[in-house]
Amino acid sequence: MRTNFLIVCAILFFWNSIKAQDSTIVVPKRVYTTSSLNEAKAPVIDGLLDDAGWDIVDWAGDFIEMRPDENTAPTETTKFKILYDDKNLYVAFRCYDSQPDKIERRLSRRDGFQGDWVGIFIDSYNDERTSFNFIVTAAGVKGDEFSTNNGNNSDESWNPIWYTKTNVDLEGWTAEMKIPLSQLKFGKSKEQSWGLEVMRKLFRGEERYVWQRIPREVAGFVSEFGELQGLLNIEPQKQLEIQPYTVSKFETYEGEEGNPFRDGNEFDLNGGLDAKIGITNDLTLDLTVNPDFGQVEADPSTIALDGFQIFFNERRPFFVENSNIFDYRVSSSQAGNTFGSDNVFYSRRIGRSPQGGVSTVDDDFVDQPDNTPIIGAAKFSGKTKDGWSIGILESVTAKRYAAIYNNGNRRKEVVEPLTNYFVGRLQKDFNNRNTFLGGMFTAVNREDLTENIDFLHESAYTGGFDFKHQWNERAWYVGGNINWSHVKGTEEAIQNTQESITHLFQRVDADYLEVDEEKTSLTGTGGNVQIGNLDGRWKFESGATWRSPELELNDIGFQRRADDIRHYTWIGYQTQKPDSTFRRVGVNYNHWTAWDFGGNHNLLQFNTNSWQNWKNNWFTNAGFNYMPINYSNSALRGGPRLRYSRGISFWNGINTDNRKKVRFNIFHNGSFGGHNSYNTYNIEFGVSYQPTNALRISAFPSYGINNDKLQFIDNIDVGGNTRYLNGEIEQRTLSMSFRLNYTINPNLSIQYWGQPFISRGRYSNFKFITDPLAKEFTDRFSLYNDNQIFFIDEVYNVDEDLDDVTDFSFDNPDFSFVQFRSNLVVRWEYIPGSEIFLVWSQDVSQNADPQEELFRSLENNILGDQKPQNIFLIKATYRFVL
Repeated sequence: MRTNFLIVCAILFFWNSIKAQDSTIVVPKRVYTTSSLNEAKAPVIDGLLDDAGWDIVDWAGDFIEMRPDENTAPTETTKFKILYDDKNLYVAFRCYDSQPDKIERRLSRRDGFQGDWVGIFIDSYNDERTSFNFIVTAAGVKGDEFSTNNGNNSDESWNPIWYTKTNVDLEGWTAEMKIPLSQLKFGKSKEQSWGLEVMRKLFRGEERYVWQRIPREVAGFVSEFGELQGLLNIEPQKQLEIQPYTVSKFETYEGEEGNPFRDGNEFDLNGGLDAKIGITNDLTLDLTVNPDFGQVEADPSTIALDGFQIFFNERRPFFVENSNIFDYRVSSSQAGNTFGSDNVFYSRRIGRSPQGGVSTVDDDFVDQPDNTPIIGAAKFSGKTKDGWSIGILESVTAKRYAAIYNNGNRRKEVVEPLTNYFVGRLQKDFNNRNTFLGGMFTAVNREDLTENIDFLHESAYTGGFDFKHQWNERAWYVGGNINWSHVKGTEEAIQNTQESITHLFQRVDADYLEVDEEKTSLTGTGGNVQIGNLDGRWKFESGATWRSPELELNDIGFQRRADDIRHYTWIGYQTQKPDSTFRRVGVNYNHWTAWDFGGNHNLLQFNTNSWQNWKNNWFTNAGFNYMPINYSNSALRGGPRLRYSRGISFWNGINTDNRKKVRFNIFHNGSFGGHNSYNTYNIEFGVSYQPTNALRISAFPSYGINNDKLQFIDNIDVGGNTRYLNGEIEQRTLSMSFRLNYTINPNLSIQYWGQPFISRGRYSNFKFITDPLAKEFTDRFSLYNDNQIFFIDEVYNVDEDLDDVTDFSFDNPDFSFVQFRSNLVVRWEYIPGSEIFLVWSQDVSQNADPQEELFRSLENNILGDQKPQNIFLIKATYRFVL
């Protein structure tokens, strides 16, 4: 630890030395003064700019280039005007273009940001951290985002109701916007002063122009905005929107003879309600009753052999919108490799697949539900003019039963209890918005845990406090958080938690851990602290994060592992000006080192990487890792700590110019362990073709190789001794994602996504661990020879002492999983905020013969006679704005 402290001190000394050479750029704030329409007629939003109302205010212009050159005159001229009345903000843009025939008008769904575009960015809180962004492309496609963390985080799921039209003429193109004040958040004041930025993208030159200059070396975005003044006597608008929905669902699949739950088809008609109520202009209450998530795209196929859960992004609209307020990552870092996806709140826990199983006998047929219905949910969130960010989420999921049928007799068993989820988040800005303090609290309470589901926690509580302080024009920062968890349940439930792969208290060599079979609760802590600088060409961050062995967040959060103390450092350099070869270049250095709470040094890893944006707008990157120290507490699933050989890994990617009609990309990575103990290689090739402005086709085939001589299989008791059984695996994975997007107009689109996937693993050279910490790789295990192991009827029988008596057996671990998933979605926004969806989802999932070749398995199990599961949905929503 002393060595790491000296490293950090040296970095800080070096940093102050190079920063002292940088000049601080002070850019004067520009001011745009708007005016009220008063008695004048509001402009008609048709994109033509011919309404008399626009004559009330003058054009503003004098834009400056931001990218690729910074602080230079733009190639084309841009102007804008802003008006307002009691209910709306009106914006006009004139985007001059000397070559109007080359204006790129690519169509896409909302938030596609394809082609030429122009947008207005409004910091109506005037907190220099958040902004409401309204963008329109030359083709008339809307884009809107809610930006937080000084523009470093953007929420594209935010879909306010607003209106826009565009028009192309001989001078270039024009756009008009009408933004209801109800879609913005601001405090009550006689005269408002808001942050303002206007930005234009010239697609063919990949150029960005801004009204208020933002130097490339500054640490933020929103904090650099200019000012919008002249807003007098406008009243905060309380939002009130109600959106009922109805959905009909028809499902077909391969029927099973004698199974009443699988007769080949099902039909369901359902409905629900979403509502958005403005309690104040700053704070909004979102309600949902019986929410439907049927049109959400399926998760990509994947297989994890390390035993840990896989993180999937949230796609359900109710949880995605304003998710930034509830985001509380345990240890996010610029350096990465700190389990940055771990979060106190992971919304996919709500409505998850039921966790319980059922006890069955011969001839039982079981109807196991796929998900847990959300009876209702409410979300209260927003930010006040005084700098308070507030988020409260409450949700109740239903008790879920599995139905069992046996020879005319039916019964049911609980597989998920009635559960209440609560999340509370609070933050406060201080010190002229340069400092914030915050807190988070979550609670999960389950009701009436019957015997078959009493392995679940009766209750789970987590919480924490976080802070961040910035200084020197927000260039420097120090921040961190501290977290805690407390779970309660039966002795079985707490023992399961202690022995889960996240904790592994039963590890035989962990004398600082012990499974307590009488415990009915568990309390743990975690945290993170860091210091950094994001200003100028040179940037850095250094910090430390920890998770005690008892920390448990997975009832409502996401956590891969506990029992970890980790130090990290990142140093980065970025060019500020393009040259004859590059638009921009970045070079990074990272290192990580980790211990467990027993003081074992488990990881030391170094990394260097670089990315390049070339003059022709190609992007490339490359990186290299070296791990001289690498031990795993989890590789043997409760067995002793296992030493891995020293390893190296690499990655490299190439992306061609995204402005072209045909675009290619390739990405590959690999790793190698000493003594040839393991090697991996993965490659993905992608091609996108846009034959017309309305149509885009893309395909991304990928192939992966995983060869590992120490792949865990099972822990087996043999005469009172445990055999930590491993084998050599040869795994091959082949997949291809295919997408087709056809946009008829900005409000009507057709999207298709499909992915065939196969992952096959073959095991050989079975062995058991004898000396897990041995320096030499071959000394860590004992290999079974051909006389000790026999394969009969898909079972391996092991005779260790060659006495013709089987000492133990294990099932053939070979696998071949084949899957094809697809979604076809027709989406029509027939009026702003109201939509109709037509959805066709398809799923084929099979266990294939591991001895077959990959393409043959795909052909036999996807293109063969198997009947896929088909789901057809029609969903209609209508948004009432009251």
